[in-house]
Amino acid sequence: MSTTRPVALIIGMGPGLSAALAQRFAAGGYAIAGFARSPEKSAGLAAEMAESGQKLDLRAVDAGDFIAIGSAVRAVEAQLGPIEVLIYNAYSATPAVPSQIPLDALVADFRVNVGGALAAVQAALPAMQARGKGTVLLTGGGLALDPTGWLPAASLAIGKAGIRNLAQSLHKEMDGTAIRVGTVTVTGQILPGTPLAPETIAERFWDLHAMPAPAPVEVIL
Repeated sequence: MSTTRPVALIIGMGPGLSAALAQRFAAGGYAIAGFARSPEKSAGLAAEMAESGQKLDLRAVDAGDFIAIGSAVRAVEAQLGPIEVLIYNAYSATPAVPSQIPLDALVADFRVNVGGALAAVQAALPAMQARGKGTVLLTGGGLALDPTGWLPAASLAIGKAGIRNLAQSLHKEMDGTAIRVGTVTVTGQILPGTPLAPETIAERFWDLHAMPAPAPVEVIL
């Protein structure tokens, strides 16, 4: 079933920031598609949004499965409509200091933290380029700026450094085109009622998408 509204696709759908992103972009006129390993965790949000005339289409997708991500992105394009905004908010972390991270776990985390983002971008980008319109937003983290403050999160720090690098290189590649690429780097714990409340961060994502060109590649909170 198609929709007359453009689609904002959120990969890593769940409570917290992803829920706030879904609500903010829905308020901005977008139909929302959400990918998650456990989409049932967002069923209540989907029902709540439906009551107010907003759409949240939930799909079970593993962000570490590149083939599945590509297929799911193309399915959204075919079934829901054009993906105008792609938001990658998925992550995986294995608690361990650098010298103790199992290498297989580090690689598995990196597949989700960075590889899945690139797989999604590569699947969505051709249609964005053909339409001459699109935004790619990647959720960054303060561990990309300083990985030493929380050593047991080493695998996540490596992933956030990778996602920041990916955002910057994609931004440079898309320079001079109609495709906007950016990252919102969150430098602390996301908690309601604080300067890093989910709704506050979601508003920065919206600003990065909606502000007149040229937009910065990174917003640091």
